[in-house]
Amino acid sequence: MLTGKTSPSFAAQFVSSPRGARLARRLAVRHMAEWGYPPVSDASCAVALVVGELAANAVQHGRTPGHDFGLRLVLDAAAGLVRVEVADAAGEKRPPVTGPSSCPEGESGRGLLLVDALAVRRGTEARWPVGKTVWAEVPVGSISGSGADPSSASRTALSVGPGGGCRG
Repeated sequence: MLTGKTSPSFAAQFVSSPRGARLARRLAVRHMAEWGYPPVSDASCAVALVVGELAANAVQHGRTPGHDFGLRLVLDAAAGLVRVEVADAAGEKRPPVTGPSSCPEGESGRGLLLVDALAVRRGTEARWPVGKTVWAEVPVGSISGSGADPSSASRTALSVGPGGGCRG
């Protein structure tokens, strides 16, 4: 659990669509920059990828007609973590506790493997009155300097794409 007393945070609702998931990811990168983590930093890229995967899962598996999905980011600078929370209205559809042990042959099913590689922990909580919140805590290092977590290089290689975005 995050330990910050008055941690910087961001929260918003998005249309439960692929466009909403893309917007959630872009706004996450913008808020990471406001918190001192440039868009090209490993920390910002890791948070963007986790937001993208959890938001895409909310759209694909948690979509309920008439309901949006929510995103909440909380920076705990003291712990060097950003907590990513994505909430949807489908409480009965929960992600597996652990991702698949290997990449499946199909076109999907790798998102939780990516989240598990980038986050120190993740989980799911029931949301009142309806739905669930899927969360992950992503190590981001300290704000001073680049915000890069030295151990992240061993977990995954990220590169900067055209226009300063992240690519995995």
